[in-house]
Amino acid sequence: MDNAAIEEMFETLGPVTIRRMFGGKGIYFEGVILAVEVDGEILLKGDTETAPALEEAGSRQWTYAGKGKPVKMPYWSTPDSAFDDPEEMARWVRMAHGAALRAKK
Repeated sequence: MDNAAIEEMFETLGPVTIRRMFGGKGIYFEGVILAVEVDGEILLKGDTETAPALEEAGSRQWTYAGKGKPVKMPYWSTPDSAFDDPEEMARWVRMAHGAALRAKK
């Protein structure tokens, strides 16, 4: 996904910073990472507070193959329905920001 499309997704928060990382991109707002782009997919920061809503919306948690077992990361796929509804996207982006702020503490 190109940077302009990413910036548009997160515009309800304000300007985001996008940095290359691990073959993808980190997406930051006010210095806090709230999402990553991996293989063209935006993965939103999640935590125990937001995971149930993300699962209910059909999101899946990002995992990768670790040494002998899958490793779960605190990032979730963006719900498909959010791409067609700017208000819904704004809600998920705010939830990701909240999760990022809680993780920072």
